[in-house]
Amino acid sequence: MTRSERLDPLLRVKQQRQDDVAREVAQRDRVVAEQEERLDALRRYAAEYASPEALAGATLNPALLANRLAFREKLEQAVDQQRKVVDSTRERADVERARLMLASRETHVLEKLKSSYRAEEARSADRLVQREMDDIGGRRARAAQVARDPETST
Repeated sequence: MTRSERLDPLLRVKQQRQDDVAREVAQRDRVVAEQEERLDALRRYAAEYASPEALAGATLNPALLANRLAFREKLEQAVDQQRKVVDSTRERADVERARLMLASRETHVLEKLKSSYRAEEARSADRLVQREMDDIGGRRARAAQVARDPETST
């Protein structure tokens, strides 16, 4: 087994790890997108609820106004909480993305090493073939010399 072939199992493991991490990055990106959608929906709802049009034509007594203000406060807290969730989820996705870059780099290094080994093996094989051809040529030359002048070859 050549050195380049000995790297195959390790390279397969590294590629599998890279694929696993890539799937995890994709999953994390989906989760980030979902959390961002929830944040956008909460922001839209809070904006609609706070808009002056929401109060148009409504008569509010002090108790209803207090309830409305308390609800707006809870909406703002929910928006802040969701923003924190989005930030946290995005950070975890960034960590996975960094892991993917590292796994990709490791795989790339092994692929380059394998390629280098293959090139070295090919050069070695070429040198061996050349040496064999030189030997064959030398034997033919000696045989031809012996055939021309049998006395000088001994």
